Amino acid sequence: MLQWQQQRCDEAVADIFGYHSLQLGWPALQALRCNRMPRRWLAAQATDLGDRADTCQLPAGAHLVCHPEALPFPEASLDLLVLPHTLERCQQPHAALREVARVLVPEGRVLIFGMNPWSIWGAQHALERPQGLNAARALSYFRLRDWLQLLQLEVLATDFGCHGPALDSRIWSGRWRWMDALGERAWPVLGGAYCVLAVKRVQGVRLLGPSWRRQPVQAQAAAAAARKNLGKKT
Repeated sequence: MLQWQQQRCDEAVADIFGYHSLQLGWPALQALRCNRMPRRWLAAQATDLGDRADTCQLPAGAHLVCHPEALPFPEASLDLLVLPHTLERCQQPHAALREVARVLVPEGRVLIFGMNPWSIWGAQHALERPQGLNAARALSYFRLRDWLQLLQLEVLATDFGCHGPALDSRIWSGRWRWMDALGERAWPVLGGAYCVLAVKRVQGVRLLGPSWRRQPVQAQAAAAAARKNLGKKT
């Protein structure tokens, strides 16, 4: 899954331009390595710290620690946000999306990675109940799409991957790899993971300031107009 997400991320962020970009959570994914913005930050979640939460020791490469529900950035200040499984590991995913819409500039992009509960992985995790990321309790793509529309975040592209079963054995994973190619053609929406690229749309409004007070008509101009109309009639 990490390899698939790294490839999707490199392709998506390479052509997104701006000044400020942020990856929020999961330092294992190098989300901004192919992005060319001059300001690139990695923010860790509290769940990323683990046993280091008491010592306030940051993960390797992280610049700060913050909660997705309360981002320490001013309004309309970021051009790109990458959320790798961030919504699945926070208590209020809808509040985190509201913060994303707040800090993004108009036409800013957000790249979201998540696990699909309606997949083979979701069925496996419902039975196995693994610790950490659990596809059975993840946020579905269709609910995420509805939340994005409510926040005026338009979905530009969607991709699904990891259609085979989740196995610990590298040998058996290679034997079931044919399901990835078949799943992309036959049942793409049933992939174990999804990638969503959305843009913040802001409707342009031009304020009008009409003057409701009529301007007085000059007497000479009115008389000239009357003579002109009279001449046309004769």
